[in-house]
Amino acid sequence: MQIVRDYHDVPQGCRGLVLAIGNFDGVHRGHQAVIGEAQKIAARLKVPSGVMTFEPHSREFFAPDAPPFRLSTMETKAAHLKWLGVDVMAALTFDREFSQKSAEEFVRDVLVEGYGVVHVVVGYDFIFGHKRQGTTVVLAELARKYGFGVTVVEPVGEETVIFSSTAIRECLKAGEPRKAATLLGHWWEVEGPVVGGDKRGRTIGFPTANIPLVGYHYPKLGVYAVRIGLHHGSHVDWIDGVANFGMRPTFDKQDVLLEVHLLDWTGDLYGQSLRVAFVDYIRPEMKFNGIEELTAQIVKDADKARDILARPENAQTRYADKKVPN
Repeated sequence: MQIVRDYHDVPQGCRGLVLAIGNFDGVHRGHQAVIGEAQKIAARLKVPSGVMTFEPHSREFFAPDAPPFRLSTMETKAAHLKWLGVDVMAALTFDREFSQKSAEEFVRDVLVEGYGVVHVVVGYDFIFGHKRQGTTVVLAELARKYGFGVTVVEPVGEETVIFSSTAIRECLKAGEPRKAATLLGHWWEVEGPVVGGDKRGRTIGFPTANIPLVGYHYPKLGVYAVRIGLHHGSHVDWIDGVANFGMRPTFDKQDVLLEVHLLDWTGDLYGQSLRVAFVDYIRPEMKFNGIEELTAQIVKDADKARDILARPENAQTRYADKKVPN
């Protein structure tokens, strides 16, 4: 997959494509339906398929002080798109200048002159352009004017639930990562650098990698069975683990931190960026009466995580295996 970060001087091999457009936060199953439709059309027309997304998220740009809400970073999003087989990722900067473009200027400057689109695929609720003046109806009118096709994908869901980023955030807030995974089509994951901590975990036999969740929507505080992705160039090794996301009340801490322990693994992780996939919720965070009581509980948590991650439905040996069966 080729990543392009602008709409000026787009490489020739990334022009004349079918483009799915949206923020695609989390790349959930609704997003995958939009992307999949673009890929089908691209295959029929024998042109590349692409996804256009924006960084930062427009919501983040217009309300920088609002509570964190993101389900994925640009890096994690790119990993998902590569897994889905997308040819081109157009990761455009959403800044003040870009936000001032009218709906027609976006179509003309970015889609037509920049990427030379032959077809565009969007979700039913797609809005674009200055002051959100562009709707799917406006897009269809502009497509006729500039000579490219448009497909609007209707809502996708199961039973009474529509696949949406909002529904996924609600699942995570309730401590239901498996339910979130059924909406996502893959485990929910975060990524961040390993930072220095108190190093208390190594003194009790459970060293942890500490990862601040910057910009992410916060899941329910507590202990989780997780898988930790270690980067080796373009390859990622997934290691079973147990994680605590919370304020560590036993030690009277106030900041929220993700602490992950890799099961049956040793090595130095400082300075690395880790991916952490949330598989299942084990228990709420609680305060213990000292180190011995805490250590005994961590042993139980680690055993519970091993049991959860050993189940056939949770097995994985490579990235694509994280997909949750429908």
